[in-house]
Amino acid sequence: MKNVHRRRRTVALLAVMSVPLFLLGQYFWQDLSQPPQPETAIAPLVDNGQALAIEALADLEIKGRAPKTGYSRAEFGNGWANWSKCDIRQKILIRDLENVTLSDDGCTVLSGVLHDSYAAKEINFQRGASTSSAVQIDHVVALSDAWQKGAQGWTKTKRVELANDDLELLAVDGKSNQQKSDGDAATWLPPNKPFRCQYVARQIAVKAKYQLWLTAAEHDAMAKILSACPDQRLPAP
Repeated sequence: MKNVHRRRRTVALLAVMSVPLFLLGQYFWQDLSQPPQPETAIAPLVDNGQALAIEALADLEIKGRAPKTGYSRAEFGNGWANWSKCDIRQKILIRDLENVTLSDDGCTVLSGVLHDSYAAKEINFQRGASTSSAVQIDHVVALSDAWQKGAQGWTKTKRVELANDDLELLAVDGKSNQQKSDGDAATWLPPNKPFRCQYVARQIAVKAKYQLWLTAAEHDAMAKILSACPDQRLPAP
């Protein structure tokens, strides 16, 4: 009887020992063949020759928000400006999407893939009445925010220029764009935290180019983000 118990214990022990060895082999095989992928394809910080965002932020004027009185989207032009045979929306889609398919006019985007920076997800874009809104073109500095921080005193021509400036525009997840609405950095930031440094840097670049001011709360929110990435530079034109 003792010999029987010994044999059972030996078999059980061998079975237990074999499982970790098998799993260990699987672990090393997966680790070598399938390295972990980052959440988003965010480029590392590089010196692109532009100013440091934290330094550019210090040069922006801080003032209170002006009233929104008189604001309408039409103050910044009637929709998108013309580009080629199409419009600026198509230009930004071509710039920001991959695997783009164009219509016969050479500029209307029929399909493509967006590696979205706001929500950190991949969106398969298909042009259509019920599908085009999945990818929207965001004014990084919301137009109503610009209106309340200097733009209402501009000429109509300058406001149209801002609304169609490549620096000001990004193709993004439609739901995130709707959630942002007209928020500034004090009230909304992309859910994708690794992108926030680049997002804030782009807002600073737009405000510096067009001499828009910041509220104190907006300035402090930007400074807090950039404190974690002091080497972040403004985007290249």
